[in-house]
Amino acid sequence: MSQARTGPVVGVLAGAGIVVSLMQTLVVPLIPQLPQLLHTTAANASWAITATLLAGAVATPVLGRLGDMYGKRRVLLISLALLVVGSVVCGLSSSLAPMVIGRALQGVGAGVIPLGISIMRDELPPQKLGSSMALMSSSLGIGGAFGLPLSAVIAENASWHALFWISAALGALIAGAVVAFVPESPVRSGGRFDVVGTIGLTIGLVSLLLAISKGGDWGWASGSTLGMFAVAAVVLPVWGWWELRTEQPLVDLRTSARRQVLMTNLASVVIGFAMYAMSLVSPQLLQLPTSTGYGLGQSMVQAGLWMAPAGLVMMLLSPISAKLSRAKGPKVSLLVGAVIITAGYLAALALMGHAWGVLVFSCLISGGIAFAYAAMPALIMGAVPASETAAANGLNALMRSIGTSTSSAVIGVVLAHMTIDFHGRALPSESGFRTAFVIGAGAAVLAGLVTLAIPGIRKAAALKAVPAEPAAVAEGAATK
Repeated sequence: MSQARTGPVVGVLAGAGIVVSLMQTLVVPLIPQLPQLLHTTAANASWAITATLLAGAVATPVLGRLGDMYGKRRVLLISLALLVVGSVVCGLSSSLAPMVIGRALQGVGAGVIPLGISIMRDELPPQKLGSSMALMSSSLGIGGAFGLPLSAVIAENASWHALFWISAALGALIAGAVVAFVPESPVRSGGRFDVVGTIGLTIGLVSLLLAISKGGDWGWASGSTLGMFAVAAVVLPVWGWWELRTEQPLVDLRTSARRQVLMTNLASVVIGFAMYAMSLVSPQLLQLPTSTGYGLGQSMVQAGLWMAPAGLVMMLLSPISAKLSRAKGPKVSLLVGAVIITAGYLAALALMGHAWGVLVFSCLISGGIAFAYAAMPALIMGAVPASETAAANGLNALMRSIGTSTSSAVIGVVLAHMTIDFHGRALPSESGFRTAFVIGAGAAVLAGLVTLAIPGIRKAAALKAVPAEPAAVAEGAATK
């Protein structure tokens, strides 16, 4: 591809990633009002959040495999179309059922980021690949940081339905840009789609993530929670057995078991945990009343503005991470990211008493996330054939999702149990916030230790595309 065309391709794909993350953040200001808006209980209203998580977790590896088989651009457009449809459904809804359906359709958009990274590998010249993948991988955090103040302003000054109409418009706009500027990759794996594997993964993942995300509401020792964990414990090993024995699996577990891929995916779980801990704690700390003695008394809009610079930091540091990966290898970038995240959480213990302090430590943590997220796709794609990149990146994105879900559960339990009584209301205590920061730092340290177990990769080797298997390329050409 010519240099003139790489710019629009990178910009459009990164824009798609930012739109997807914006969609996930847009609903945050509505969370306290959802029960009233949807005429339901708080427990039922939480399904509007859980549905997006479950749909995204299941869709990401499935869409990755479909992209490898039938065309990554085609599947990316389908993901964006479902995001737009889901946004329209939410924009028209005033009750729980259509909102949950719409949010689930929006969750399918989570597959856009790994698909975009895979398209970049197929289409971009080597000298552009590292920085472009870094920007695409970091788009999740960039959109999340910008989405909070934007959604808060809209929610305070317009109908809550406007959030979803804006999401639909952005999705349609970026889909049109994909059609106009992003070419379809000729690299395809072909073969048959693994329906049995998809069903098994769906049942196993939904059971596991439901137990993790709803355990706090249901009770960790309740029959529902333990039953979901039990289903996951039975189904996922059986699914793994099937994937190892089928000729064309949904997820190639043999490739995923390679040390480089396995350790990178494990690091992704822990990095995802560390990232989401900040997203959960900082807004609450900023918005608690100053009369608590440690709350910072900010409005939702102000809180979003204090955290928005973290998105700029991610955008600025992504290309620097790519340069470090090219010079020293992506393993070094991932390790640097883990160290910076650890430093950010430790700094939070000293700076949490000031709004500007939240800005400083959130920027530090986001800078570390930028280094880590930029390194992960390079590590993954340095170990898998070109015909499997979308599926491999989809699995890596799933690992991040499991990390964020676990973080939500763990930090939620900490803040729910370490509380103070404030005029009859239970609010998270200062000790609860400090404990959450220590847990985040511990997760980042664990990520660094896992990173040390990744085989060393010299220079830019991991950023060079692994040649596609001849059979895969021929089969892909034959399907055109």
